[in-house]
Amino acid sequence: MKEFNPENISLLTCKSRFDLWIQFINLKSVSEIAEIGVFRGLFASQILKNCLSINRYYMIDPWKKLKDWNKPLNIDNQTFEQCYLETLERTDFAKSRRIILRGKTTEVINQIDDESLDLIYIDGDHTLKGISIDLLNSYSKVKDGGYIAGDDFCVSIWQHKSNYEPTLIFPYAIYFAEAVGAHIYALPFNQFVIKKDIKKKDFKFINLSGDSRYNNSSLLKQFEIQLKNIEI
Repeated sequence: MKEFNPENISLLTCKSRFDLWIQFINLKSVSEIAEIGVFRGLFASQILKNCLSINRYYMIDPWKKLKDWNKPLNIDNQTFEQCYLETLERTDFAKSRRIILRGKTTEVINQIDDESLDLIYIDGDHTLKGISIDLLNSYSKVKDGGYIAGDDFCVSIWQHKSNYEPTLIFPYAIYFAEAVGAHIYALPFNQFVIKKDIKKKDFKFINLSGDSRYNNSSLLKQFEIQLKNIEI
């Protein structure tokens, strides 16, 4: 694939995360992609419609209520079944290119060969447990020179009310990138992307989001902000 160059993506002209990733995928002629956390298939349908280089699109999602997932989207099984059917309908035009893996990441990820994906997009369980499982299990599936990206890279871990588990995509994805020695980019629309480069082993965080709050990846700072809000 083509080398990642942020200047090749017109970040200022992107109107949504869909625009951003469509441009990214087309610039790199991505062929093999997986998405973790498909829900209603909105992202998948937009990518498949606008990125004709894609030969295989893996859709990973349990589409069921989980006992140990304390997040607002952990809805009832009947609604999840409807979400699954909506996904099938939305992506039916590309059924020859889609592969549906219904289950949790740990249950189905090994149906994808190691070092076979150009890009994996993570939008699943945003808790610390969830993003840890998804990133650790995804990394081996991506080719050297490929990318691990994701949604809800929020500057605050308090994405939802305090009775829900915090959202730990940020800063955990930065910690993960440092652990594997990779470049990670913060992008607009709460997106991130990690470049897998086994040979270089060179960690670097590049903030292209325009939000300086990403430059402090301390969890202590996050709890200080939460305590201040509670006091007010």
